[in-house]
Amino acid sequence: RGVVTHSSGNHAAALALAAKMRGIPAYIVMPSNAPSVKKEAVAGYGGQITFCEPTLAARESTMEGIRQKTGATVVHPYNNEKVIAGQGTAAMELLEDIPDLDVIIVPVGGGGLLSGTSIAAVGIKKGIRIIAGEPEMADDAFRTMQAGKIIPSENPKTIADGLLTSLGDLTFPIIQKNVEQ
Repeated sequence: RGVVTHSSGNHAAALALAAKMRGIPAYIVMPSNAPSVKKEAVAGYGGQITFCEPTLAARESTMEGIRQKTGATVVHPYNNEKVIAGQGTAAMELLEDIPDLDVIIVPVGGGGLLSGTSIAAVGIKKGIRIIAGEPEMADDAFRTMQAGKIIPSENPKTIADGLLTSLGDLTFPIIQKNVEQ
């Protein structure tokens, strides 16, 4: 029945390509303001794009509607154990190439890349510092860490479209445990 996700483009393109390689449909929910280059990449890999308003709530509800209609399996773009594990491979490769790193700074949107990076890096090199970065006007992860509970992203102001999400219930505790600031 295929796979379904929401993404501004990077996860969407990867999932569309993986689905194409397996001969299954990929239903992709993208915000209407996603960059053209990302829309074209997803379509080029065979992703069936549904556009929505550029809010997390619209992404999630549109994705759920498609899941109900098609029976596709949700592959969440960041709040998914396998996605987190896959993201961690980048940190493994980085530390293989540069083993004396003492700090890794990682962008944070939903926290998949940050979670995977932190798990891999801390597991490989004790004492390594993991620091997250996000735009000041889209700082829901910072506010979440301050509050000790997930603060949803609402009307973020940034051109970094991959960071327009909120931390997830899987990513947040990993980040609390492994990320310095």
